[in-house]
Amino acid sequence: MSQWVDGTVISIRQWTDRLYSLQVEADIPPFKAGQFTRVALDIDGERVARPYSFVNAPDNPLLEFYFITVPDGPLTRELTRLAPGDTVYVSPRGAGFLVLSELPDADCLWLLSTGTAIGPFLSILGDSEVWERYRNVVLVHSVRTREELTYRDTIEQLLGQHAGQLVYIPFVSREDTDIGISARVPAAIEDGRLEAQAGQSLTAESSQVMICGNPAMVRDTQAVLESRGLKKNRRREPGHITTEQYWKE
Repeated sequence: MSQWVDGTVISIRQWTDRLYSLQVEADIPPFKAGQFTRVALDIDGERVARPYSFVNAPDNPLLEFYFITVPDGPLTRELTRLAPGDTVYVSPRGAGFLVLSELPDADCLWLLSTGTAIGPFLSILGDSEVWERYRNVVLVHSVRTREELTYRDTIEQLLGQHAGQLVYIPFVSREDTDIGISARVPAAIEDGRLEAQAGQSLTAESSQVMICGNPAMVRDTQAVLESRGLKKNRRREPGHITTEQYWKE
């Protein structure tokens, strides 16, 4: 299999001054919801690549990637300049273990994300498996400011399709809002606000938890959950917590 597949840009959407979504047509093999791949451009004679999660569900042939521009980052700067019809390179292999096949069954699935890390969870929510396996699903999206609560149209559609099964809880940490919770995710678990808003108990007996986002949130949330008796999922020793960091500290 070739290392790269040529993709054609279909659209690029700017959400804020730093947040973008890129839609690409590319003939790649099937991937699992929650996985990521690499996206690349040729810049100054060098192919520059970075990993990005699929936002689209596996049965959607239009690939979508959600990204934030990085100061002095050569790839994201050029990605924002793309236009429909331009070429972008996509690795044909999906990768990563933030997938439902790695999880045991449970009554409630908690999807806890920060920033652009909501992407793989939207892919999971677009796949029928999650609705067949989990009676209740809680989606948390934690951001700094209200304008960063993106994909609201997609989320509203999911809420309509899965009323009574899906709960969406936005978190805004750096400004007061009239929606969601103004706090960090670990603090809202510790003081009970997250469970109260979700109408669900976050316990080892009832829950599977997927955590994706910035390393501090992932680390601190995992620590809070472990203090409650939840433990990390391992293939030889199933637990309750599955994590993926979007970058390294």
